[in-house]
Amino acid sequence: MRRLTAYLVYVNVIQAINLNGHSTMSSLVLSVRLSKEERALLEAASSRARTNVSDFVRRKALEAAEMDVLERRIVAIPAKDWERFEAWAAKPAREIAGLKDLARRPPTWRK
Repeated sequence: MRRLTAYLVYVNVIQAINLNGHSTMSSLVLSVRLSKEERALLEAASSRARTNVSDFVRRKALEAAEMDVLERRIVAIPAKDWERFEAWAAKPAREIAGLKDLARRPPTWRK
């Protein structure tokens, strides 16, 4: 097994800029400690993605965060909202015409 050298480098994700040159988000800074090898890997990956390291790291971190949130198995409902949640869950199912039509069609992979 190869041992990584413990040189530390900072990566700063500052802000995203749209095609018009305007900020698409507030300008918060996130600093991350990396080894030289980790920095080199991120530079290679961002180059392959035709973007800079900051945008690559921000995009990949947000994708990972979204997946982590979506894959949660336990959802906490505050006590103050519990009765409202139970009332919603006890309502009879609504019929949605678009979904009904979609359910009648064969899946696209079977066509």
